[in-house]
Amino acid sequence: MSADTRAILTERSTTRVRRAGWGFTVWGVAVLVFLFLPIAIIVVYSFNTGRLLTSFTQFGFGSFLAIIDNPTIRDAVLVSLQTGFIAALLASALGTLAGIAMARHPGRWVWWFLFLLLLVSVTPEIVDAVALLPWLVTLGQDWGLTIFNDGIVRLVIGHSLFSVAVVSYLVRARLVGLDAQLEEASADLYATPLTTFRRVTLPLALPAVLAGFLLSFTLSLDNTVIAAFVSVSGSTPWPVYILSAVRTGLRPEIAAVSTIMLALTLVALGIVAWVLRRAGDSAADIARTMAGG
Repeated sequence: MSADTRAILTERSTTRVRRAGWGFTVWGVAVLVFLFLPIAIIVVYSFNTGRLLTSFTQFGFGSFLAIIDNPTIRDAVLVSLQTGFIAALLASALGTLAGIAMARHPGRWVWWFLFLLLLVSVTPEIVDAVALLPWLVTLGQDWGLTIFNDGIVRLVIGHSLFSVAVVSYLVRARLVGLDAQLEEASADLYATPLTTFRRVTLPLALPAVLAGFLLSFTLSLDNTVIAAFVSVSGSTPWPVYILSAVRTGLRPEIAAVSTIMLALTLVALGIVAWVLRRAGDSAADIARTMAGG
């Protein structure tokens, strides 16, 4: 094969690669537009001063001010925020202990425990909701444990199920990559197990705990199926309120609150990414611990 022929073939191959690259770029942009354009439209229409969300009349901040004036919307948002915060605290506490146990006390039981956590992670929410509803009714009414009749308690229990698994994965991924020599040195210096946990283990796991807390909070804000099943009158969270409001027509106030919660979610995820990056954890470490590695 002559040099001219090789040059022609190389040029054709380069052209095909360049065209393929442009094609993938255009396709990627189209997919991103298809996924995020509806969210962008909701954000724009949250500044609509009209009566209906689908009819943009004038730009303004009236829909955001209406959140304060409308007690139903205000209560639904407060229930979601309160539930998310308490559920994140509960999931962080239980997930931290589980992650530390898996990282510092390895054995055959870890594989079985990871399997249970994975089962919780992949179980459809509708299955969890159908299982939780009769169980909470049995505890609250048949057994007389009135605390389980409280709407906030029900929502916290339902929202923290998946979040506990997330926090456990993060804490285990954080501690598996760290040597236990500091904790052993603390024990050699006659520190009690509680003191070692408080001054050594917990500070080492703190970035993952904080990230798990923020992720748990955002997951709770998004939980709709379980909340629709276990919520009671007087403790309706924001997603359930939206489902009921859709039947009568969407108002700009709904888009305004959705925009605020979207901003909160993005801020929380940004903090999670920053904390994990500062701590030296990567997505590969988290994926490896979720697979039991």
